[in-house]
Amino acid sequence: MKIPGPLALAAGPVLGAIALRALAGTLRIRREEAPVAPLWAARVPLIYAVWHDRMLLLPYLYGHRGAHVLASRSRDGELVARWIRGFGLDPVRGSSSRGGGEALRALTRALRSGGEVVVVPDGPRGPREVLKPGVIALARRSGAPIVPTAVGASSEWRLRSWDSFRIPRPFARCVVRFGEPIHVSRDAHRAGEDAARKEVEAALRGLGWQVDEEARR
Repeated sequence: MKIPGPLALAAGPVLGAIALRALAGTLRIRREEAPVAPLWAARVPLIYAVWHDRMLLLPYLYGHRGAHVLASRSRDGELVARWIRGFGLDPVRGSSSRGGGEALRALTRALRSGGEVVVVPDGPRGPREVLKPGVIALARRSGAPIVPTAVGASSEWRLRSWDSFRIPRPFARCVVRFGEPIHVSRDAHRAGEDAARKEVEAALRGLGWQVDEEARR
């Protein structure tokens, strides 16, 4: 992948935000927030988990919540960080290969301070829809529940990327759905963490199938 130059770093996030707002203005979006509404009212710290290919609309829809978002330390990660910051989100730099421990500590502090965190557990480079262990470790250390999150569209483009990234077509019907919170015990050992990983992975896949079906009705 070509490394973004200074001009791309400066203009790309701004143009991307304008394009997303223009696209979102044409969409018919239904939000299914029942599992998280009482948690929002009680100001419970939450970890939102969403697959990489389904995350496009979330900064536009929920950036106002000011959640912390893990973004890689690569130049591409810098583009993403600048882009989401424009919607009100707070990027935390790190990944499984670079700065992961430092990022995990920063996200844990944010949750313990009452904040919210968004994690893309198969990013930034896949494998697609395979949950990496970081989100489970974050939930165990912080005590915050994991909320599976998915976005589906009735009509969409799929990019030729590792994740087949999804972009809703103009005027599509979209559904945003939050799943039931999943708790990871602070005392969980390897077997317990592996069981939680499988549970979150299955919930995300099931939720993705559900929103795709609902959007096409």
